[in-house]
Amino acid sequence: MTTATTTTASGLPGLVSHFARTTPDALAVTDGETFLTYAELAAAARDFARVLRDRGVRPGDAVGVLLPHSVPTVVTQLAVWWAGGHYVPLDADYPPPRVAAMLDTAGAVLTVGGKDLVEAAGIPGDRALPPPALGTERAGDDAPAPAEDAYDPDAVAYVMFTSGSTGQPKGVAVTHQGIARLAHRPEYVTITPRDRVLFHSPVTFDASAFEVWGALANGAAVAVSTADRLSPTGLARDAERLGATVTVLTTALFHHLAVRRSPLFGVLRSVLAGGEALSAQHARAVLRAHPWLELVNGYGPTEATTFATAHRVTDADCDGPPPIGRPVAGTTAYVMDEHGEPVAPGVRGELWLGGPRLALGYVGQPDRTAERFVGRPAAGRLYRTGDLVSARPDGTLDFHGRTDDQIKVRGFRIEPGEIEHALRGHAGVADAAVVVQRPAPDDARLVAFVVREGGTAPGGAALRAHLESRLPAYLVPNAWAFVDALPMTGAGKVDRRELAARPVDGIGTGPVEDPATAPADGPEADGPSAPAALLSPLQQVVADLWSQALGHSVDDPAADFIALGGHSLLALCVVEDLREDLGVEISLADFFAAPTVAAQAAHVERALLRNHDEPGAPGDEPAAPAGGEDRR
Repeated sequence: MTTATTTTASGLPGLVSHFARTTPDALAVTDGETFLTYAELAAAARDFARVLRDRGVRPGDAVGVLLPHSVPTVVTQLAVWWAGGHYVPLDADYPPPRVAAMLDTAGAVLTVGGKDLVEAAGIPGDRALPPPALGTERAGDDAPAPAEDAYDPDAVAYVMFTSGSTGQPKGVAVTHQGIARLAHRPEYVTITPRDRVLFHSPVTFDASAFEVWGALANGAAVAVSTADRLSPTGLARDAERLGATVTVLTTALFHHLAVRRSPLFGVLRSVLAGGEALSAQHARAVLRAHPWLELVNGYGPTEATTFATAHRVTDADCDGPPPIGRPVAGTTAYVMDEHGEPVAPGVRGELWLGGPRLALGYVGQPDRTAERFVGRPAAGRLYRTGDLVSARPDGTLDFHGRTDDQIKVRGFRIEPGEIEHALRGHAGVADAAVVVQRPAPDDARLVAFVVREGGTAPGGAALRAHLESRLPAYLVPNAWAFVDALPMTGAGKVDRRELAARPVDGIGTGPVEDPATAPADGPEADGPSAPAALLSPLQQVVADLWSQALGHSVDDPAADFIALGGHSLLALCVVEDLREDLGVEISLADFFAAPTVAAQAAHVERALLRNHDEPGAPGDEPAAPAGGEDRR
């Protein structure tokens, strides 16, 4: 059976079976310590599929996967398919209510995860299952697997959650056909059986599906990164250690790596960047420094299975904003006006996507599904992206922004309405609006404007804590401003453009409100503020690095990085500067465990003393966390 026939007949599970038969000894997945060939991966997954079925998983069931980047994660995802179900990736750093809502929405019958992660997420023991233990005796290929003719290309393969404007995350039901057509023999990027694709994206980020299945659909290997997922140094080390040749980067991370002239680009052959508009300046710098690199600007919402269009970027493309390219892997694209009619080339309109890779819709949200997925007699079923584009005469698409309030920050798709809904759930908040501000071209920060209920709303720290207990870290604003009323447009809507232009303390040129009238964050704020303590010499070094990253002065040893508007990419700047200037290695986990100037300076001092006592010893870099963005 050819691989093309196998794809049509049995999708990605069938492709893995094909490679297990034809190239059984080829490497399928490794983290540098555990190595599974295709034959071993298939045997382990079929064995775990039996366990899942014994625990009651039936065709069509949803199974939560609460695991860090690991070889067992790949085995589990494949096993869920062979058990007849579909998987729901979960992030260990999400608040338990968020995880519970995702599992409930997806209707998960079971969750696979380590004991500590499962308990922390509040998942009952009778609904949990430990991950597969690799290296134990297996049933082998005699273990039953679904017949190939039982494969349904329109069945759900996984449910990926995105931010929801109504206050609830949306579970996008991606089909087997959707991910198989995206991953197998892609025409938009080169993947051969000799390649190793770096698996480093958050498992709740749809790029991770491409990282795993883009490898396994083509006889290549999944190279599992265990580094801090945003650590440029760690990623470069893992890519080299694992022999990775292909990776996917959020555009924000690509820009950061480009500015830092990361050695990662020297290791790889192909890079797909996506999530936000690609900077021509950064793309040109990388291509000129690494002329062999295949750089692909990818675009696509989760509803169209990760990448809907793509463009291989050349130096000539960087004379202006690089295009997002043309449809790939069976996708169709239409540029429509406000009445749903096609516009002429060069005219801006909303991008509507079609083709066999469209998701089935949003789990449990038929009204929302009907609103975004529409039918057209001549084009079939289409998804309204809300993105503004224009088409060149040859069909190449240029991106021009959004038609609605949805925003992208550091690669995360964010519906401000979800954050605003959570804020209005606080007794001290009468109304709220969340916008993105860009103090620098490569720095996007969420800013919340809050109207106090009766003038007694809590301060930013209390509201941040309120959101952190309910939302993922990427949905928690970086800065706060309290206003008497939200500005409105002539049409009676919140004037988000005006808010995005307002200066905010720590981001713009000045505070929005008089600090003397700002609400206190707690009892410790009562009475006159105490003057900031003097900085020690080492604290001054840390404060200077923070000031450079944050874009404003830091002069208090008790200053908190997050409270000052910091986030993961800014933290990376500080981490790398500490390594370059002082020779100190600090992980992102340690950075956010010591979020004040004083605490971080103490951590740096301990690391310097260890380096002095042990000449030649590696820097202090503890094991990376299980996943997630901490509380950035």
